[in-house]
Amino acid sequence: MITTILRIFWIHLRRDRVVWLLTFIVPVAFFSIFAIIFGGSGRNSTAAVRVAVVDEDESDFSKNLVAALEKDKGLRVTTKLEAKEGDASRHGASLARQDAEALVRDGNVSAAIILPKGLGKSFPSFSGDRPTVEVLADTSDPVAPQMLSGMLQGLALTAAPDAMMRGGIAQLAKWGGGLTPEQRKVVEQAEQHLKQPAPDDGSSGGAAGSGLLAVKTVDVLGQEKANPVVAFYAAATAVMFLLFSCANGAGGSLIEETESGTLDRILSSNLTMTQLLAGKWISFILLGVMQVSVMFLWGWLVFRLELWSHVPGFLVMTVVTAAAAAAFGIMLGTLCTTRGQLAGLSTTVILLMSAVGGSMFPRFAMSEGMRTAGLFTFNAWALDGYQKVFWRDAPVWELWPQVLVLAALTAVFLIAARLLARRWEVV
Repeated sequence: MITTILRIFWIHLRRDRVVWLLTFIVPVAFFSIFAIIFGGSGRNSTAAVRVAVVDEDESDFSKNLVAALEKDKGLRVTTKLEAKEGDASRHGASLARQDAEALVRDGNVSAAIILPKGLGKSFPSFSGDRPTVEVLADTSDPVAPQMLSGMLQGLALTAAPDAMMRGGIAQLAKWGGGLTPEQRKVVEQAEQHLKQPAPDDGSSGGAAGSGLLAVKTVDVLGQEKANPVVAFYAAATAVMFLLFSCANGAGGSLIEETESGTLDRILSSNLTMTQLLAGKWISFILLGVMQVSVMFLWGWLVFRLELWSHVPGFLVMTVVTAAAAAAFGIMLGTLCTTRGQLAGLSTTVILLMSAVGGSMFPRFAMSEGMRTAGLFTFNAWALDGYQKVFWRDAPVWELWPQVLVLAALTAVFLIAARLLARRWEVV
C-alpha cells in the first residue's frame, strides 16, 4: 500500500506544474537573486558610485586628489557642468558648491565632495584649524558617504606622496631645527621622484582611519526630516502586499465566479465582459488606495512619517500604483484556470518582482545590472515615485516618468486581461 501511495504521489506531482514551480524553480531563483546581491564581494561586482567633486582649492595636492578619484574604478566622477544641469553659458564649467548640492538633491549623484580652499597648503596637518573636506550626502544611500570618507583618507596618502613628504619635513624643520644644504638637496631629489605618477591599478589604497584629512559628512536631504527612511519601508511593504491583495482578490474572484457558474449567469444578462472587468478594476483600485493609505497613516501615527506635507504626491502615486496593481491582479485571474494555479503563479511572480524591484532589498545597494533588471518590474517604478515624494520633496509634475510607466503597465495588463477573458464569453 505504501508503494501505491508513493506511485500516486509522483503521478500527481508530475502533473502539478505549480508544485514543481514552487518546489524547485522559485527557491533556485531566490537563491540566485540574493547571491547576486550579497555574494559579490569584489569591487567589480558592485555598482560604481556616482560622485560630484568640487575643487575650491585648485592646488597641486587637490588636483592630484581629484585625478586619483577619477581613476578609481569604483567611482563615476563628475567635475564639470552639463547643459541640463545649468544654463548653456556655463556648459563645461567646473562645478561649484551649489551645483554639486543640486546634483545630490536631484538624485543625479549619490554624494558630492567639496575640497576647500587652503587644503593643499595645510596638508598634512593634524591641527584643529585645518580645512575640512565636506561630503554632501544623500543618506537614502547610507553606504556611499561612509565609503567616500574612508577612500579620501587613503587617497590623501597615496595621491600626493610629495606633499606628504614636504609637509613632514616642514614639521621637522619647525620643531626640530632647520635642514643643512645637503639634506635639502636630498629632500628635493626625493620629492621629484615621488611626483612621478604611480601605476594605475584602479584601486584607492590606504586605510580609512588614518585621519590625514578632516572629513565631515553633511546630509543635504534628511537632516530636517523626523524619520527619513520610514517612508521607504512603508512604500516597499505596501506595494508588495498590494500586489498580493489584488492578485488574490481580483483574480481570485473571477476564478470563483467561473467555478460556481456565477460568471455564466452574469454574462447572460445585459452586463458585458468589458463592463465586468472595469467594475472589478475600479473596485480594487479603491481597495488598494485604502490599503496603502492605512499603511502610511500607521507610519505617521507611530513612526513620525511626514505624510501631510506630501499629500498631493502621495495621492498621485497611490492611485496610479493601485490602478496598475488591480489590473495586474485581473490579468492573472484571466490567465489562470484554478485557484491553485493563481496562488502558485502570483506568489512566484510577486516575490520575484519584489526581490528585484526593491521591496525586499534597497536597489541602491544592488549592482548596475540588478538595478537595470529592476526597471522591468512593477515595484521599482512605484518605489521610485514614493522616494521622490517623501525623500526628495519633488513636486507632483516631476513624477511624470513613474506615472507614465505605471499607466502604461495598467493599459497593458487590462488589454491582456480583456483578450484572455474572451474564453468565458458566450458565443
